[in-house]
Order: sequence, then structure tokens, then C-alpha cells
Amino acid sequence: MEKDANRSTETHPRWVMVVDLDRCTGCQACVVACHAENNLQIVEEQESAYGRWAHWIIVQRYWEGEYPNVKARFMPVMCQQCGEAPCEPVCPVFATYHNQEGLNAQIYNRCIGTRFCASACPYKVRVYNWFDPVFPEPLSEQLNPDVTVRTRGIIEKCTFCIQRILRTEIEAKTEGRKPVDGEIQPACVQTCPPGALVFGDLNDPDSQASQLARSHRSFRLLPELGTDPGVIYLKGGETNV
Repeated sequence: MEKDANRSTETHPRWVMVVDLDRCTGCQACVVACHAENNLQIVEEQESAYGRWAHWIIVQRYWEGEYPNVKARFMPVMCQQCGEAPCEPVCPVFATYHNQEGLNAQIYNRCIGTRFCASACPYKVRVYNWFDPVFPEPLSEQLNPDVTVRTRGIIEKCTFCIQRILRTEIEAKTEGRKPVDGEIQPACVQTCPPGALVFGDLNDPDSQASQLARSHRSFRLLPELGTDPGVIYLKGGETNV
């Protein structure tokens, strides 16, 4: 009983991503890193013409200010890892579910391609595999062995590079400790040149991500929907945290 009680009171992390819109330059290095890390296939010209993209991160461009003082701003949008995800209850095979660390995970070998989850997602950040994976030589040689190559007819999306999270957690556990702040870095965070992306534990009040989330600049996409996203944006045009 004592062991079960300790297990029930154990505090798990809530992994979140903080995106500083003041720092983002729209270079799309995060998109390229995501492709390389997660074995995203190449979308060729004909499929692109149909609007069948494969990016897990979409860098949205918008304009701020009035002419002639207009500035281009950029907003990376990926799976929002919602705490109350509308995609989860509609999946008939439980391929998408919420894990204990706050991630909206995806079990690819369960997915049967109904696309109910994509219809329920208000952020439209899920990708449907319309075609078999294409990796022209020599790109096939750089496939990440830690990530499966998804087959045709299923939904895929960002999971904050869960393979990196699990690897770091396992290594830290074997050393008898917990991962330290900043030790876990998804591919997009690792490669971002201006450091616009910060990843960390929202439940750790001392983590950089948690501190930035409490900034007066912070906001979440479509908060009126009550989805409790795990991606937190910092408003652009302000320098004081």
C-alpha cells in the first residue's frame, strides 16, 4: 500500500515549448531539423500542387503595423500538445492519447487513417500520409533509426521529439537522477539559430520554460477553446520579460 501511495503522489513533468516571436526570423531551420530527425518524407512537385504537405512545423507569416512602418513577423506552429486535446476522444482505435508527461502522443501502428483527429484539431497541425515515403538517394542513408518510417494512409504529427525525451530520461534514471533543465532538446530547439524556442518542464518553477510561461508576454493559440495547449508564445514587439 505504501508503494502504491508513493506512486500516486509522484509528480510527472509537463513538457511545454515556449516560442519567442520577437526572436523568430522565419529561417525555417526548425522545419529542416524536424524533417531530418523524424524521418519526414520528401513531398514532390505534383503532391505539393494538391496541397499535401508533410511538414510537422509550419512557419506562418503575418504583418504587424501600418504602412509604411510594416514588419514581417513569423510564428512557428506545430502540434500544440493540448492538455484537453479534442483529437483524442474521436479516435476510434486510441491511436492518439495523452501520456502522463503532458504529451499528445501518437501510436502509428494503431492508426487506420480515419482522419477524425485532423478534423477535430482546431490548429490543423496533423499531416495525413497520402503517399508512400520518398527518400531520394542519398537521403535514405540519413534516416534516424530511433524513429519509424510511417507508411501510407496514417496520420502523423509533432510529439516534441519524444524519442529524445525518453532517451534522456532513461540515461538520467540509470545515473540515479532526474534530467536537468535544458538537457532535453527537441531537434527544432537544438537547431534554432536565434534561440527562439525553449523546451522544458512547466511543473518545475525554476525551469526557463516555466519562467517564460509566466511572462506578461505569454499567450496561447485560441485560448477560448479551453484546449490548454502545451505550446506557449511570447508576443513580439516587446523586449521586457
